[in-house]
Amino acid sequence: MMRAGTGRAMAKGSATRDTGGVAAADDLATGSGASVADGHTLEQALGMQVRALRRRADLTVAELAGEAGISTGMLSKIENGQISPSLATLQSLSKALNVPITQLFATFEERRDCSFVRDGQGVIIERRGTKVGHRYSLLGHGLGGPVVVEPYLITLHDEAQPYTGFHHAGTEFIYMLTGEVVYRHGDQTYHLRPGDALMFDSAALHGPERLITKPMTYLSIIVYPREG
Repeated sequence: MMRAGTGRAMAKGSATRDTGGVAAADDLATGSGASVADGHTLEQALGMQVRALRRRADLTVAELAGEAGISTGMLSKIENGQISPSLATLQSLSKALNVPITQLFATFEERRDCSFVRDGQGVIIERRGTKVGHRYSLLGHGLGGPVVVEPYLITLHDEAQPYTGFHHAGTEFIYMLTGEVVYRHGDQTYHLRPGDALMFDSAALHGPERLITKPMTYLSIIVYPREG
C-alpha cells in the first residue's frame, strides 16, 4: 500500500512545528473550550476525520505528525477534538495526508437527521372497516436519504378482527411484544409469542390470521426505497 507521505516534497523550513513555535501557541489559544458532552463540535468532527484519513493512508500517529511537522502529542489532541488547530497546522496536515484542506471538514458539513418521539406521542393511525381495532402508532418520521424507514407500534384491541390482506413495497420486520397471534405471510403461517421475530418481503399478502391472546402489541418496521 502506498503511504500518504511517499513522494511528497516538504521543505522542513516551512513545516509547522509546535515545539515552542508560534503555530503551537496559536493552536492552544484558539481552542473553543466546548465540552465533549455538547455533542460533535467542529473540533471533534475535524479530529475524527483526520484520524480516519490517517488510518486510510496507513500512517501511524508518529508518521503523520512527522510529515506534518507537529508533535505526536499535538496530533493526538487534534484527533481527540481537544483543541482547535491553526490554519497553518491544518494546511500541513492536508499536505501530509495528500487531500484538500476542505476534506478535513467533510464530516462536520454532512447533515445527520434524527427523529425523536416521546413515549405515547407517536402519530396515531386508527384503521376502519376490515381493520377496525388495529391501532398504529408511528414512532419515527421525516428522515432523508434513499431508503424510507417506518417504525410502528401496532396494538390489536379486543374488538380487532383478523386481516391478511396487507401488501406493500419493501421489507417488513415484526417483533412480538405482548399477546399471541398466528401471522400469515403468503402461503405460510407463523405462531408468534412475545420475543418472536419475523422478517419478510411485504409485497406478498400478509397479516394476523388468528388472534389468540388480545390485546396484543408488536413492533413493525417497514423499509422501502424512496421514490424520486
